[in-house]
Order: sequence, then C-alpha cells, then structure tokens
Amino acid sequence: MLFLKIFLLSCLISSIGFKKFIYFISYGYGNSITGLGLYLLLSNKGLTVEDIILGTLYILYGLRLSTFLFLRNQKQSYQRKVSDKIEVKKQPTMFVKIMIWLTVALLYACQSSPLGYRIISPKKETENKILLYISFIISITGFIIEIIADNQKSAAKKINPNRFVDSGLYKIVRCPNYFGEIIFWTGNFISGFNVYVGFSQWFITFLGYAGIVFVMFSGARRIEINQNQFYGKDEKYKEYVKKTPILIPFLPLYSVEKYSWLTA
Repeated sequence: MLFLKIFLLSCLISSIGFKKFIYFISYGYGNSITGLGLYLLLSNKGLTVEDIILGTLYILYGLRLSTFLFLRNQKQSYQRKVSDKIEVKKQPTMFVKIMIWLTVALLYACQSSPLGYRIISPKKETENKILLYISFIISITGFIIEIIADNQKSAAKKINPNRFVDSGLYKIVRCPNYFGEIIFWTGNFISGFNVYVGFSQWFITFLGYAGIVFVMFSGARRIEINQNQFYGKDEKYKEYVKKTPILIPFLPLYSVEKYSWLTA
C-alpha cells in the first residue's frame, strides 16, 4: 500500500511532462524526489532523527536539481539547443508520452522507497546504525560532487562556451555530475540494508537503484555522442577522451558510444 501511494504521487507530480516532453525527466524528476520526501515525512508519525535526515536529503536533492534546471533553462542558447534536439526532432505520440510518464514515475517511486520502507520498518529501532551513517556520508558526498561539477561546468562555459570542459572534476572524469548522482543514490540504497523486509522491498529498492545507474550511463552516452559531433575534430578533445574515463573515475572505461542498448 505504501509503495502504491508514492507511485501515484510520483505520477501526479511527474505529469508536468505532458506540458513539455523533456519535463518528464527534468522538472518531473526533481519535483518528484522533493515531493515524495515531503510526503513521507509529513504523512507519518514517530519519525526518528535518521528518517528526517534521509527525507531532508531527498528534499534538498530535488530542490537543487529543479532550481539548477530552471536557472539553466533561462539561458536562451540552452533553450534553443534542448528544443532543437528534443522537441523539434522528436515529437512523441501520446502513447509514447504515457509510457514514458509511467516509467519515470515508477523509477522515482522506486528511488524514494528506501525512506518509506525505513519509516515503517519494525527493524529500525534495533539496527546497527554504523552502516546507516556511512550511507548518509556517501549520499552527501555524491550531492556535493554534483553541485561542484555543475558549478565548474557553468563557470567554464561562461569563459568559453564553445569549448569542452576539462577543468576541475572534469580532469578526473568526463561526467562528474552523473557520477555524483550515482554516488548519491548508492548511499540511499545502502541506507536501508538493515531494515528492508522481504523480497519485494529489496527488489523495489534495487530496481530504483539499478534504474538510475542505467539512466546515468545512458545520459553519459548521449553526452559522448553530442560532444563527438561538436568537438570530434579537436585534437585536444581527442587526447582528453583517450585518457579520461567517461563516468567512473579511475575505471578504464573511456567510451560507451558503441553500446546502443544504453538508450533511455
């Protein structure tokens, strides 16, 4: 029943995508995580400090994402770029919109389920909280990485909007913001290891974690394809991609372009 409630709420919030298709995976994402965090905290009694910490992380994460997207979308050059790639070239049918809507709403609900299951778990009062607090540190680290990466990219683009970014965290990995997101949700998944009850809770929470990791790799592939088109003749760019991992720092995976199954 709990998961059904958060899924329906996720459907409601992410329906903003019917206004503009890309909103399913932008504002619909950030607003859903914020809304689900608020709902789970405000609709339940007997919350522990740890419940509140985890819920607050959801709220801050979603608010930051939606705010960042809003501010970025105010830039006319970015609006035209996104519009050309998504709204003009790809006009999905209503059936496709509905399927995307239900899919992303399910993903957001699965991602948020660790907090819901923690709140109702009978095991949380006796759990060893060392792992829980480690998971908080992991999530906060990922959150900070995302913020730094987005700010570094914005700063670099202000200086030279026509050049690829290879400064700051981008020296280590080509998609540090996506890496930060994976780290954030890794901590979130781990946060419930001591309190998940039964196969269904483990399956749903893993589905959310695996789903967002897949989406991040898919997003990294899209970025790689676009950057290869924009900067493919630049010798410095060629050297950069040869020595800088695409998504996971220090993991010698430098390209995912050939993996066509990474399509989300």
